[in-house]
Amino acid sequence: MPPPSDLRLVPLPVQQARHGGIAVPPLSSGAVGGAVPRPVPGLLAAAERHLRIGTPADLADAATRSHLDDGRCVGWYGPSTPGWRVAIDAERADAPVPPALARRFGAADFWARWTRAECCCKLADVPVAAWWRRHGLGTQAAGSAVWRTLRLADLVLTVGFAPDGQGAAADGRPL
Repeated sequence: MPPPSDLRLVPLPVQQARHGGIAVPPLSSGAVGGAVPRPVPGLLAAAERHLRIGTPADLADAATRSHLDDGRCVGWYGPSTPGWRVAIDAERADAPVPPALARRFGAADFWARWTRAECCCKLADVPVAAWWRRHGLGTQAAGSAVWRTLRLADLVLTVGFAPDGQGAAADGRPL
């Protein structure tokens, strides 16, 4: 079953990220779990318009990128979001789940959970092994980051945003 799309708030400490490819409509779209300043919800709802798949050289000017095991790359080309950092993570939807990771985290909806956790790690600037110890492949339930998990061509990917603590998204809470 394909992963659902999410727009959820996740607390994270935060940092900032940077055209050819294809876009495919999302699987579905979720509801925002709290007050999130615009334009972030709109960008997440239309994420497939801002994502490109190509070679790393073709996508060198992307705001942020995710490299795939088959040599392709996914890049984010959304408009500037002052006060927010953006991160993406992508994996091939049909890639086999490594047996050790399947034993540790389960194989159900693995790549959707994996890309969400990786995206949160990038936004928080936390090594994935440290994240696993604290959250497994889950995400924190409440806070300042929002993400969306979707299908794009043959990929499962997550796009996430978190306040950088310096701009319009800053809400006075320590990051």
